[in-house]
Amino acid sequence: MNKEQEEKPICDEKELETIDDTPWYGVQLFGLKSKVLAEYLEETGVESFIPMHRVDYINREGKRTHELKPVVSNLMFIKKTSDDAKLVNNIDKCYKNHYYIIRKERGSREFYKIPARQMKEFMVMCNPNLLMTKYISEGEAKLKRGDRVIVTHGPLKGLNGRLVRSSGKYYLLKEIPGMAVMLKVTRWCCQKAED
Repeated sequence: MNKEQEEKPICDEKELETIDDTPWYGVQLFGLKSKVLAEYLEETGVESFIPMHRVDYINREGKRTHELKPVVSNLMFIKKTSDDAKLVNNIDKCYKNHYYIIRKERGSREFYKIPARQMKEFMVMCNPNLLMTKYISEGEAKLKRGDRVIVTHGPLKGLNGRLVRSSGKYYLLKEIPGMAVMLKVTRWCCQKAED
């Protein structure tokens, strides 16, 4: 791989700045029909996202093959395109009472709104074609210590998150309700973010 390909950003910084401000919700499903719900929502004009990763396996003929599978089988994210009552009603039509929209805090009736930019960066980092990606639980992510940084050079330029260490390597950690993703990064390409 030549240097030009190595430096090619995985997302355009301008694209991150021009996204709309529509927040997202994390939705836990009580069942394994996330693809069915995603297809239904797409038909009704609601954008959704299911983090996917490649799983390699040996098929019956003994050939190595891979398949895209959800990282967490019962978790998806839905863009808030209407008021909460309409969104719940829309999901109920396909997945009646078999889901839980992640709340702001335990016992609260208010849904946790994921900011649009944070969700866009998370979606970019969940690209199944990226190497050196680790997915961890929300609880594990809270245990990781690291400084808030913004990547200033290289293919991850423009993304922000926490700089953490795992197995002697540095990773950019992006948390979202329900899960977190870590993407390998060179610490020299990161600058401490201002609060």
